Amino acid sequence: MRPQQFTAEPSSQTRVESPSTGADRPPLIFDVIIAGCGPTGAMLAAELRLHGVRVLVVEKETEPASFVRIVGLHVRSLELLAMRGLLERVLPHGRQRPAAGFFAAIAKPAPKDLDSSYAYLLGIPQPVIVGLLEEHAIELGAQVRHGCAVVGIEQDDHCVTVELADGEQLRSRYLVGCDGGRSTVRKLLGVGFPGEPARTETLMGEMEVGAPQEEIAATVNAIRENHHPFWLRPAGNGVYSVVVPAAGVSDRAVTPTLENFKQQLRTIAGTDFGVHSPRWLSRFGDATRLADRYRVGRVLLAGDAAHIHPPIGGQGLNLGVQDAFNLGWKLAAHIRGWAPETLLDTYQAERHPVAEDVLDNTRAQMELLSPEPGPQAVRRLLTELMDVDEVNRHLIEKITAIGIRYDFGAGPDLLGRRLRDVAVKQGNLYGLLHRGRGLLLDRTERLTVGGWTDRVDHLADPTAELDVPCVLLRPDGHVAWVGDDQQSLDEHLSRWFGEPVH
Repeated sequence: MRPQQFTAEPSSQTRVESPSTGADRPPLIFDVIIAGCGPTGAMLAAELRLHGVRVLVVEKETEPASFVRIVGLHVRSLELLAMRGLLERVLPHGRQRPAAGFFAAIAKPAPKDLDSSYAYLLGIPQPVIVGLLEEHAIELGAQVRHGCAVVGIEQDDHCVTVELADGEQLRSRYLVGCDGGRSTVRKLLGVGFPGEPARTETLMGEMEVGAPQEEIAATVNAIRENHHPFWLRPAGNGVYSVVVPAAGVSDRAVTPTLENFKQQLRTIAGTDFGVHSPRWLSRFGDATRLADRYRVGRVLLAGDAAHIHPPIGGQGLNLGVQDAFNLGWKLAAHIRGWAPETLLDTYQAERHPVAEDVLDNTRAQMELLSPEPGPQAVRRLLTELMDVDEVNRHLIEKITAIGIRYDFGAGPDLLGRRLRDVAVKQGNLYGLLHRGRGLLLDRTERLTVGGWTDRVDHLADPTAELDVPCVLLRPDGHVAWVGDDQQSLDEHLSRWFGEPVH
């Protein structure tokens, strides 16, 4: 029987038709099915497996992408990888660059003393980071099946039934759509995806060039005074990264040709620089959309399935990976049975505003790339303002996501923020977070996590590099409590980690 496709009701309680009952229903083998094995889906699978959750990832593509696009891992994503012991595995495959020049490609140096031990950008081929994260998830016990497209969903109060393109039906307690900007899961749910369609388009690729490097540099510098984005940058081994505005807006599913690049280069620069032998060619637009909700019953959305925006600033992959870190431990807590009642609701409450902010800053950056006189005047003014350290720092912290503060209520400024990788007597803080558990970092040596020891670790260390007596960290590294009072600590342990075991 084909699962019934449903449309989300406007109220907070969505009515979903119950699946058929009886022997024809497939067995409930998995706790969570994840649609999409990109960076978000692979990372989410690994996070769930840290807590013993039975996970299946289904990916519609049978092979990795044929082109090798370089993506950038920003500071916060590098911190999260360090928290799970993955950074050392990833670093040899990437190239470190300064954490600077992100906002609208305005060339300003990185702020001094950026508050992180990982204050750089790591450029890495996208198929490589996807492969490493998938490998990590499989090592932890996740099952991954390629060539499996989701075509149908139905859910009731207890489970979700997923139909694949070959007719197979699978049941799980939850489904998470990590299946990209054209998400099938989101469409089947009927979740709204409001925003703006693409108004402009940019061609992007890697190819060899025939012109001398000096000529290229001189021409590009002259063109960039009035055209953003536009560049030809050496990518190594005689290959250049080429970005040039397109003539109009086309179907993104249609790959541009080398002739398209040549025509646009001649139109804007008066020469095509002798480009040839492309490694890969693609296009991107400035469409900007955000799902109106991240959860419908037992189905959730993460990554590009929940939000799309132009790639300016390199935030997309990072935003999705950070969604996975926020959602993973919360969903696992519900499945394991210890989650406070509203814990899963905090996923949307925390991540939806973050995505809104990313969409806004990419909108602003795209305006600053316009060659029109007004946006260029604003760009010149902002370029001057970014000479002020506080302005430059604010924008870099926004792009790299280390400036995020979740609303946990009144309290010290540290409350709701992520904690940097401070030194502790056992080495470094992030080395204690590999298991994806909470952590009480206790400089007083007087407190205890009591009946939460199955979910929260405790390090009593008066030498820890903290300006406060104690902090309670969630598994995603955000500070859930600051203080030195046991009763207050117990209240916050209950808020985030459920009832204690007596």
